[in-house]
Amino acid sequence: MEEANPNQFGNKRKMPIGYLFKDARLIFKRDELGMEILHIALPTALALMADPIASLIDTAFIGHIGPVELAAVGVSIAVFNQVSKITIFPLVSVTTSLVAEEDTVSSRVNDVTESHNLEEALPKNNEMRMLVPELGEIASTSTGENSKIANLENEKKNIPSANLENEKRNIPSASSALVIGGLLGLFQAIFLIIMAKPLLRFMGIKADSPMLTPAIRYLTLRSLGAPAILLSIAMQGIFRGFKDTKTPLYATVVGDVANIILDSIFIVAFHWGVSGAAIAHIISQYLISILLLWALRRKINLLPPRIVDLQFRRFLKSGSLLLARVIAATFCVTLAASLAARLGPIPMAAFQISLQIWLAVSLLADGLAVAGQAILASAFAVKDHEKAIATAARILQHGLVLGLVLAFVLGIGMQFGSILFTKDIHVLHLISKSIPFVAATQPINCLAFVFDGVNFGASDFSYSAYSMVLVSVVSIVCLVMLYYSHGFIGIWIALTIYMILRMFAGLWRIGSGTGPWKFLRS
Repeated sequence: MEEANPNQFGNKRKMPIGYLFKDARLIFKRDELGMEILHIALPTALALMADPIASLIDTAFIGHIGPVELAAVGVSIAVFNQVSKITIFPLVSVTTSLVAEEDTVSSRVNDVTESHNLEEALPKNNEMRMLVPELGEIASTSTGENSKIANLENEKKNIPSANLENEKRNIPSASSALVIGGLLGLFQAIFLIIMAKPLLRFMGIKADSPMLTPAIRYLTLRSLGAPAILLSIAMQGIFRGFKDTKTPLYATVVGDVANIILDSIFIVAFHWGVSGAAIAHIISQYLISILLLWALRRKINLLPPRIVDLQFRRFLKSGSLLLARVIAATFCVTLAASLAARLGPIPMAAFQISLQIWLAVSLLADGLAVAGQAILASAFAVKDHEKAIATAARILQHGLVLGLVLAFVLGIGMQFGSILFTKDIHVLHLISKSIPFVAATQPINCLAFVFDGVNFGASDFSYSAYSMVLVSVVSIVCLVMLYYSHGFIGIWIALTIYMILRMFAGLWRIGSGTGPWKFLRS
């Protein structure tokens, strides 16, 4: 009688959520998977942190002008981010997954084709086979004319030359992302310039408010940088799909250093106020876009040989789902900023500083999310379920550890660091009330962001969209109720509830073994 495998029945009784604790003892092991995650996540996290840090520096410069200007810029940034995320998040997420899948499948096909061509090119009789090592020796050791002859022989025999590795590739999804990014950026700039005043009025800035004039000025000027932002975001998604996160990091650092230098010139030296901050940001974004475009043109053909190869349909299908998701997700944060603005300049200034810190440090987890998305997209493309499980478990464990570290650092650091952004005692008092929420939610935030990357890597865009809409509806109700009952503190309680629900929505999909994760139950 055949002996039963004890794990055969144990796996059926065990909930798939148990896989999240798989090999937890290896969490910091520098094996092949660990190094792959590190090489993608670290540069991505640094690149993602660079822009919020630049915004924090803007906030620090403007905060010393006055609380009214700081509050005005806070509302303008909230509007700009709301509109930007509606286009940015679907664009970069879909681009990363599609490019990773296409690049992985294309590499597999090329490997098979090269192997097939090599077998056909080799001589069939033993006498001629003896000549092949000599030809390989010439190709590897000769220079000048001998090397040219060897390469010519390879070409004649249809054996791929090593030089082909440096040739540009045709990646239709990458070309599609560039076209879509450029068009979306142009439309966003036009929309924000025309609708600046109505949007700010919607955010709670009244016609007689001292915040209205500087807010309109900042939002209108900053909108001019939207085309560069959307184009650079599309290119970052392409590089992430190639698992190259260092190039976007270098470009972002150069651009943000330029932003800081220009801030000091335009705001401090020229006394241009909020206009100087906006102009500095615009110049830095166009610089980032130019650097990324220059690097990308050396890797791929920016446009495919045929226009019909552009994959607009795939982008529209997945992007429309993520569009609904990001509208629901960012609406909660934007509504929170709007309610804070209705409390007055002082609460809005305090909320702006706390929110920027809250978002900036949480974006460190997005580095892990991007690593998980890129690796999982490649694994799912070739149905490598073992690697998919190992990757999901490892990055979620990393996310939890990162969240705990950030909670400790912020809990202590914000007690002393808030004075860097403002010296107004009333603003500082309100910031101190938000510190427990900003610090304590970091483990929750990190897990929520990492779960997003896991589900995107599995191309589970429909579940991500529908679950986020449900989470946002519940959170908006909580936000309005708590705002009227607890004011400033109520807003932060509601944001905490929002992130908890968002984390559980991500946990449920893989934890229940449904959708693309149903193989966990087999």
